Amino acid sequence: MGKALKDVAVGDKAPDFTAHDETGRLWSLKALKGRSVVLYFYPKDNTSGCTAEACDFRDLYDNFAKKKVVVLGVSPDSAKSHAGFKAKHALPFPLLVDEDKAICSAYGVWKEKSMYGRKYMGVERSTFVIGPDGRLRGVLRKVSVPGHAQAMLESV
Repeated sequence: MGKALKDVAVGDKAPDFTAHDETGRLWSLKALKGRSVVLYFYPKDNTSGCTAEACDFRDLYDNFAKKKVVVLGVSPDSAKSHAGFKAKHALPFPLLVDEDKAICSAYGVWKEKSMYGRKYMGVERSTFVIGPDGRLRGVLRKVSVPGHAQAMLESV
């Protein structure tokens, strides 16, 4: 039964992934087994909503770390773009490069979007909370940025 077109849901095994971050370090969900992970997908580095969301996760990062939660941001931007974005905003967590949209597709966040009547493909801002057992504990789609990072912190 190949890749189903159903969205992943709470209770499902989180789709595994392997990707490099902005420094070239390789990350995989398998290697994070036993840890809780907040995997957040955002459309584009250095855009207003994405910057606000990243800075909110940054500001709460020490609280996530105290709970031993790994925070990972994912977008289709390049490692160079991620590195600049991370440095500009002093982001303490890795930004995964998903230029081929493999992770976005596995989590069902690469979607047709519409702006000013124009349709295009893009990332639907979404966050997944993955438990130490590799199962999805939380799935939030079409995320509204204000208060989101705080809500994620409270959910882990």
